Amino acid sequence: MSHIFDKTMGALNRSIDLRLNRQNIINSNIANAETPGYKAKVVDFEDALAKAIATDERFAKTNPGAISDQIGAVKPDVYDNPNINITNDGNTVDMEKEMAALAENTVLYKAAVQLINKKLAQMKYAVTEGGR
Repeated sequence: MSHIFDKTMGALNRSIDLRLNRQNIINSNIANAETPGYKAKVVDFEDALAKAIATDERFAKTNPGAISDQIGAVKPDVYDNPNINITNDGNTVDMEKEMAALAENTVLYKAAVQLINKKLAQMKYAVTEGGR
């Protein structure tokens, strides 16, 4: 991402990418709900993203003018869901939990997109109307 944007834009951008990854994993879980032996997956990235943001903030304070991209380097952890019951056919997909996770992820994705749109609208205002 270009460095004309602040850390918030970088974090929101990375969050959207990671939420898209989570959406794909949840969709895969739902699609395989009837597949014998399928193990439901989980995506975690929130803690890693929060740590990267904090690291970038500390870096910026100790190295003024330097650029760190810890946020862009955040990778999601994808693993088999350990908190789920196994059915007789070995499948671990719980449709109710997957649908709830899908709804939550969708809301958070849309919120991040709206925040980016607001920040871009502010920048547009500053460029076009701010000097009047």
